[in-house]
Amino acid sequence: MVLSQLQKGDEAIIVRINADSTLRNRLSSFGVMRGEHIKVKGCSLAKKTMEIEIENTLLALREIEASKIEVSQVAEVSQ
Repeated sequence: MVLSQLQKGDEAIIVRINADSTLRNRLSSFGVMRGEHIKVKGCSLAKKTMEIEIENTLLALREIEASKIEVSQVAEVSQ
C-alpha cells in the first residue's frame, strides 16, 4: 500500500521510499524515513495534496510524492 491511498485519520508505518536520491534526501530532512509512524491529517478535494503528521511536524505532500512512499497501515484500536 502507498501513502496516497490512505484517508484522513489513517495511521501507518513507512516501509520503503521508492524515489530518486534527491526526493529521498528532501523527505529525510523532514523526518520522512523508513520505520516512522505517520498520520494523515487531511487531503485536498481532488486528493492532489495531503497533509501528514510525523512526530510533531506537519507536512504537505503532492500525490506524486505520496505515491512513492510504501506504508503498512496501523489497525485502529477500539476504545
